[in-house]
Amino acid sequence: MTDSSGASEAIGRLRELLKPRPRAAVEERCELCGVPIPPEHRHLVNLESRSLVCACRPCGLLFTQRGAAGGKYRTVPERYLFARDLVLTEAQWESLQIPVNIAFFFHNSSLGHSAAFYPSPAGATESLLPLGTWEELTATNPLLASLEPDVEALLVYKRSDGFECYVVPIDACYELVGRIRLRWKGFQGGEEAWGEIDAFFAGLRGKSREPSEGQRWPT
Repeated sequence: MTDSSGASEAIGRLRELLKPRPRAAVEERCELCGVPIPPEHRHLVNLESRSLVCACRPCGLLFTQRGAAGGKYRTVPERYLFARDLVLTEAQWESLQIPVNIAFFFHNSSLGHSAAFYPSPAGATESLLPLGTWEELTATNPLLASLEPDVEALLVYKRSDGFECYVVPIDACYELVGRIRLRWKGFQGGEEAWGEIDAFFAGLRGKSREPSEGQRWPT
């Protein structure tokens, strides 16, 4: 009986050892100094590679000024504005030649002009941005002149009842692109993908404030 009991105990222990163990969560670290960082953390834009870099708050503060450390990095700001008064007509949207109903626009300082992108199953896809239309938009909407080059964008969602427009950090745009790319199925996207889009914009509405008069009409 003792041998049988010992064998059973050994088998039990062996089974415990063979059970799959949950993977430890990967600890995120600042890509500049290596310290651990929380899931919600700052990002930098590498202006040479156009990639996002995860950063701790102290490292993020180092690159808030243009030209800091030779101008290789820029800290992504944390400004979320609901641009309720932004003027964008159907004709202007058509001239932008965006094939879907979501797009974001930002100034690319390395190219010296503004660029337009839209989400797609392949990721962020660039669209030709007619210079005349963009100049017309910036003349009509001085708020656009306040966008920080490379790190802030105008995000536009064309809905059945008009345009929903926001000034957002550039990493928010790439978050939306990633969520759509992960969920999109077939030609129409599918219910899951559109659920992600609705959830993203619901969260955006919750965190965005309206521009102050100074931001709406900068001098």
